Amino acid sequence: MSRTRLFGSLCAMVFLVNFARVVFAPLVGQFIGEFAIGEGTAGLIVTLAWLGSAAPRLPAGWALTRFSRRLVILVSGAMLTLGALGVALAPGVPTLMAAAFAIGLASGVYFVAANPFIAELFPQRVGRVMGVHGTASQLAAVAAAPVVTVVLWYDWRVAFYGLAVAAASTTVLFALLASRTDLPDAGASDTDFFGGARSEWKLILTAVVLMGLTGFVWQGLFNFYELYMVDKGLAPATARNLLTVIFAAGVPAFLVSGDLADRLPHVPYILGIVTAFLLSVVLVVASSGLAVVVAASVAVGFAIHMLFPAMDTFLLASLPDGSRASAYAVYSAGMMSTQAAGSWAVGEAVEAGATYDAVFLGLCGGLGVVILAYAVLERLGRIPGGAAGAESAA
Repeated sequence: MSRTRLFGSLCAMVFLVNFARVVFAPLVGQFIGEFAIGEGTAGLIVTLAWLGSAAPRLPAGWALTRFSRRLVILVSGAMLTLGALGVALAPGVPTLMAAAFAIGLASGVYFVAANPFIAELFPQRVGRVMGVHGTASQLAAVAAAPVVTVVLWYDWRVAFYGLAVAAASTTVLFALLASRTDLPDAGASDTDFFGGARSEWKLILTAVVLMGLTGFVWQGLFNFYELYMVDKGLAPATARNLLTVIFAAGVPAFLVSGDLADRLPHVPYILGIVTAFLLSVVLVVASSGLAVVVAASVAVGFAIHMLFPAMDTFLLASLPDGSRASAYAVYSAGMMSTQAAGSWAVGEAVEAGATYDAVFLGLCGGLGVVILAYAVLERLGRIPGGAAGAESAA
């Protein structure tokens, strides 16, 4: 059986995994109305989904030193099915929070297992396949707001019933294809989780800080984007669909960035992307009028989604076979833990009386300091993997 077909089933699974996480964003307003909660509590529901995505990444990384990539991916599919059912059946906020956390757990297990697995399936074109895999994930983000718009005519829970059925079906398909495919053994030597993580701690820390803090800003922005746009004077339906604009801009971004990540020096390329994201957020804050807001939203979506395949390619191409899954799991846990609180922080700040503009500009100022520090360190040759990335690109 072709590895390409197996990769196709992974693209289907990542579509569902990411849909399960991002679909909470266009439902924030619905949660506030249906459950009579404030922005802070609504933001916490979203944060729990992303904290759930961070929580299992270290245990999943350890599991990959004991069990096959295939088995761990199958477990993630089963978890996603159960988590989606939990959200669909949730009678109140506590249950909804627990189910959102469970969905996050499924996504965390999936990404820790699937990303190294994909890099090992296609070791000569890591950036390109990560770009395609990311594009499949991004298509789910594009679909989230329109799906919510449709299901709200009946009941938002329908989306999660459908997700549960699709997740169960895709998990079975992946199991069948994997059983008929000649799988790589590149990760066979990755049996020492703590040793592998320790050996690459500088590279891990470098990626966690930059990706985590950028993701913190991104989480706070996109999970409150609909309410922010309404605050700017846009109609609720228009504001909700601007999320689709942001995520749609990410579809070509994944494809373009994955290809460029195989060609350009890793660290300068990543810093350029983060800088573009920061400037695009400032443009969103400064914009007024529908045309300008849409243009700024496209810029935000394109910039942030270029970062994901670029960072994954940097890490997965730089890490050796003997520590790839272990080190990537530690990076994933640290990065997700850092960024997960972004929506909660923004929600609490707004509920306390701060304006969205002030909150987002403050976050951009902090991120700008981080970018400047990394640029200086890169100039001094102090960022791990930078030289290797330049040599591979050359």
